[in-house]
Amino acid sequence: DGMGNLRVTKKGIRLEGISEFLLPLYVREIHSRKDSPLVLQSDRNVTVNARNHMGQLTGQLTVGADAVEAQCKRFEVRASDSGKVLFSADEDEIVIGADRLKVTGTEGAVFGHSVETPHIRAEPSQDLKLESPTRSLVMEAPRGVQVNAAAGDLKATCRKELHLQSTEGEIFLNADTIRLGNLPVGSFSSSSSFSSSSSPSSSAPRQTIYELCACPNGKLYLSPAGAGSTCQSSSNICLWS
Repeated sequence: DGMGNLRVTKKGIRLEGISEFLLPLYVREIHSRKDSPLVLQSDRNVTVNARNHMGQLTGQLTVGADAVEAQCKRFEVRASDSGKVLFSADEDEIVIGADRLKVTGTEGAVFGHSVETPHIRAEPSQDLKLESPTRSLVMEAPRGVQVNAAAGDLKATCRKELHLQSTEGEIFLNADTIRLGNLPVGSFSSSSSFSSSSSPSSSAPRQTIYELCACPNGKLYLSPAGAGSTCQSSSNICLWS
């Protein structure tokens, strides 16, 4: 029947307690008792190799002190209940099949190259931030890019210039109120208006109504409103812009 902790049964060999192997062990199947875990222990590392009928190595799993390494054509992690692929990796791509990918690190997720995804969103009550600290951030889509803030503000800030460009269509601003802040105020000069403005009167009303003007180069400025248009291409704003 065996010797010591080693027993020979109809189903194979049964070992009780802790067993130590000094040379390679070749078996078809290893399993523990139903009420006990299976522990593989080594002073250095534990390596599991899979070979084909020609003895060639087809897969390897190594558990070491510093890392767990898997070497194979395709690595998969499946759900225990449904068998759904949660994670898979090969030479061509890495697929994450979970319903949601959550990154909890304080620095977020860093991508060295492009990212393709149909939807990016933040956690409820949390802000979503897309940032490129030292270079540019580009979002491209052949059928359009939509940025929507359903219950808050949408802000776009930059240090230098903000460009809105449409090569074939139009730029449409639709709101109850459209405000353009910090627009420069140009001067309007004519023979009649200049003579009246050269001698200001204390009873002259304060200018509160302005006309929105556009220079030939597209720059916008304000001009004091009059009976007619006071926009001039020779305005100091257009000449010095």
